[in-house]
Amino acid sequence: MPGPIEIHQDVSAPADVVWSLITDIEHCPAFISGIESVQMLSGDEEFGVGTKWRETRVMFGKSASEVMTVTAVEPGRSYATEAQHGKVTYTSRMSVEPNGDDASVLTMHFDAEASGMLNKTLGAVVGKIMEGSTRKLMQQDLVDIAEAAESRT
Repeated sequence: MPGPIEIHQDVSAPADVVWSLITDIEHCPAFISGIESVQMLSGDEEFGVGTKWRETRVMFGKSASEVMTVTAVEPGRSYATEAQHGKVTYTSRMSVEPNGDDASVLTMHFDAEASGMLNKTLGAVVGKIMEGSTRKLMQQDLVDIAEAAESRT
């Protein structure tokens, strides 16, 4: 499995503007080009631990959907999610740090963990192949978020 991978993106917008975008899950398809659709599964409550949605993306030329669940939140700073696909658990963390008054640094961390010896062995081989593509997808997400944040300031 690919991972762990961590990508950083400088953003010419305040951290609170970036935070409002990265936690507006329902509207992410409007500004993240890799996301085709989002279906909220957890109701109308405020973003936090337990927020759940189905995210559909184009991955390696095909549409793929995963159910994402928020597992941790540091309000205004970071949140972590988890998704399960077969015997693979995907975890990710989005965080934003102020970098002066009108700038910030956006970071995405991603990891995948397979269970079972055969899955771990296969994952190690396939993961190296997928790592470059995964990194490129992550970087594009961050660029899209940065552009959306910068257009709002």
